[in-house]
Amino acid sequence: MNKQTKSKLLHAFWVQTIFIVVVYSVLSVLIGTGIFSKYTASILTTSSIYVIVALGLNLMTGMTGQLVLGHAGFMSIGAYGTAILLKAGLPMLLSMLLSASLAGLVGLLIGIPTLRLRGDYLAIVTLGFGEIIRVVIMNLEKLTGGAAGLMNIPGLSIKTASTEINTLLTFLWVSIFMILSILAVVHLLISSHGRAILSVRDDEIASEAMGINIFYTKLYVFVFSTFLAGIAGGLFATHYRYLNPDMFNYLKSVDFLIIVVFGGMGSITGTVAASFVLTILQEQLRFMKDYRLVIYPILLIMMMIFRPQGMLGTKELRLTRVFSRKWWRKNLARLKKGGRGNASA
Repeated sequence: MNKQTKSKLLHAFWVQTIFIVVVYSVLSVLIGTGIFSKYTASILTTSSIYVIVALGLNLMTGMTGQLVLGHAGFMSIGAYGTAILLKAGLPMLLSMLLSASLAGLVGLLIGIPTLRLRGDYLAIVTLGFGEIIRVVIMNLEKLTGGAAGLMNIPGLSIKTASTEINTLLTFLWVSIFMILSILAVVHLLISSHGRAILSVRDDEIASEAMGINIFYTKLYVFVFSTFLAGIAGGLFATHYRYLNPDMFNYLKSVDFLIIVVFGGMGSITGTVAASFVLTILQEQLRFMKDYRLVIYPILLIMMMIFRPQGMLGTKELRLTRVFSRKWWRKNLARLKKGGRGNASA
C-alpha cells in the first residue's frame, strides 16, 4: 500500500470518525435533556455494546474467513470478571481491562488447539467451548452466584445526579469504547497485518506461499476478537448491573453471527448499522411476545434470499465521497438527465 492510498484511507477514516462523534454528541444532548427516554437510551447503549462484540467476530469470520461461534462465552468472562473485581473494590477501567485480558488469554488457550481446524469443525468446537465457559460460570456459585447470577453490580453513576445524567454517563462511557474499538479494527486492517488477514481469507495456500504465517495470523486475530468480546462483557455488566449465565448461552452467540451476516461479512460499516437495526428491531417487536420469534427469522431469511451478501457486503460507507463536490455533481447530473428523459416521454 503506497503513501497516497494510505493517506486517502486515513483521511476517509477520520472524516467518518468525526461524523460518528458528532452523531453521538447529538444523541448525548437528547438523552441528557430527557428528550430521549431512559428506555431509548438503554437500547442505544446495548446496541453500542453489541457493535464491539460483532466487530471482533466480523474481524475473525468476515475478514479472516474463519467461522467461529461461542463469542457469548468470552463476553461472559469479561462481564463476570468485571463484576467480581468491581465488587472487590477495584476501579472500573482497571476491572474491565483485566477481565478483557483474561478473556483474551482464554481465547489464546482455546485458539492454539482449535484454529488448526477449518470450516464447520472450527465452528462446532468454538461453540462447544463457549458453552463450557457458561457451565463453569454456572457451577462457581460462591464466586459467580451460580444460576441465580450476580446482582447489585456497581455501575458508572453519581449518587447526587439525576437519572438522566447517570443514563447519559453510561451511554458516553459505552460510546467511547465503541469508537475506540472501531478505530482499533480500522487501523489493524490498513496495516501490513490487515493485508495478511485479508490474504488468508482469500486464499490460504497462496498466502502461505508468500511467506505469511497462517496459524499465527488466525491466532492473534482470534485473541484480539475475544479481547473485544471481554470489553463488551464488562460494559454489559456495568450497564445492566445484573448477570445471569443464561444471558450468554449459544443463542446469544448466534445473534452476534446474525449481526455480522446481516450487515455484511467484511464490512465495518455494515456491522455497526446491523447492530443498531437488529437490536432496535427486537425491541420494537417485543409487543408481539412469542410471535416475534417467528417474524424476526422470516425477515432474516428474506434478507438471505434477496441480499445474501448482507446490507453492504464488503463495502464501506465513505463519507468523503458524500461530502465531495464530485459526488454531488455526478448525482445532480443523473437527476437532471432522468428529469429530461421523463419530460421527453
